[in-house]
Amino acid sequence: MKTIETRMKNPATLVPDAMPPIQALYAAAHKGGVPAATLALVHLRASQINGCSFCVVSGASSAKKAGETDERLFTVAAWRETPYFNDAERAALALAEAATRLSDRPDPVPDGIWDEAARHYDEPALAALILWIAISNFFNRINVTTRQLAGSNPWGA
Repeated sequence: MKTIETRMKNPATLVPDAMPPIQALYAAAHKGGVPAATLALVHLRASQINGCSFCVVSGASSAKKAGETDERLFTVAAWRETPYFNDAERAALALAEAATRLSDRPDPVPDGIWDEAARHYDEPALAALILWIAISNFFNRINVTTRQLAGSNPWGA
């Protein structure tokens, strides 16, 4: 097994005054009307795409606390090919994938993906979902860059 070491402490814990606004944005996104389980699935999917081991582990744990089943967690990477997700969750996962993979296509978030998400979420919930996708990518980029280890506690939570 390969030994991986953290490069540094989490930057958000090292820069004075960084953590409170991050925590506030996190909390605000959770109050936007999107079910906690859906947010957890979105975070897990973005983290899988970005290869953030810390967030995959913490995302799966959060999803379990939100009531997710192993069956759904094991198949979130293949959500299109499984019957376990409802239409609103599928729309959220599609939006998460598109917004995470911005450089993969000329129109990063095509109208079809946007329209489907807007069909299932009112504007405040859609705003919370977009913020949550951005937060997930933010966490992924910090954790991957600094090699935060799966199972560690770099965010001090």
